[in-house]
Amino acid sequence: MTTTAVVTGAGRGLGRCIAERLAKRGHHVIVTDIDAAAAAATASAIGGTSLAQDVRDPDSHRAVARAAKAPIAVWVNNAGVLSVGDAWQMSEADIRRMVEINLLGVIWGCHAALAAMTQGTILNIGSLSSLTPAPGLAVYAGTKHAVLGYSLSLAGELERARRPIRVTTLCPDAIAGDMTKAVAHDAAAGILFSGRQLTLDQVADEALALIDGKSLVRAVPAARAAVIHLLRPFPRIGLPLMEQLAKLGRRKTQR
Repeated sequence: MTTTAVVTGAGRGLGRCIAERLAKRGHHVIVTDIDAAAAAATASAIGGTSLAQDVRDPDSHRAVARAAKAPIAVWVNNAGVLSVGDAWQMSEADIRRMVEINLLGVIWGCHAALAAMTQGTILNIGSLSSLTPAPGLAVYAGTKHAVLGYSLSLAGELERARRPIRVTTLCPDAIAGDMTKAVAHDAAAGILFSGRQLTLDQVADEALALIDGKSLVRAVPAARAAVIHLLRPFPRIGLPLMEQLAKLGRRKTQR
């Protein structure tokens, strides 16, 4: 039986790569994006359905669920935005945009998915900054911390209710793509360039592995995530280390 997969923010980048993989597995993929033309291009390439969507609107997620012609087996809340800079100097518009897209967009997506699904997997895209301080990305990291906390708590609620739906969170390090390229000129983004950035294909493969597996959280790369987990109880050690990594990243982008 054909099943449906939903991927938000799939007009390009990571969302498109995940949508391509889900289509190859036989899902009919509903591709959403605020850029209707980009969503249509992805959907045309994979034989899916496209919908223009602003994930800040709760009704838009319900409309996506209603568009499914087959049971929804996978719902990926991928849409996200990034602005960098000292938090107190960021505009209210940039802060509100990140909170509403990165966090509320995930919450509204989960609510719509849970109303429509009987079983399956919800995948929320977090970040390695869900697990660690990220100076220069305080608001962004705050939204990603919240995504992880919400996802794990929601997973517990579903287990308690005995509903056969997994809620998972992928927490990748910085990805080489349009989002990071757009802030490469900004010194505040140094932490994003401190290591070897992941490729879109690497992260999309990890997303599918998480959907297939039993874990609730997957952080990549594993080695960097392990160091972060060790330092989490000791922020007085971790913060200076983050600043040294940010300096390294700034030097790399200035070469």
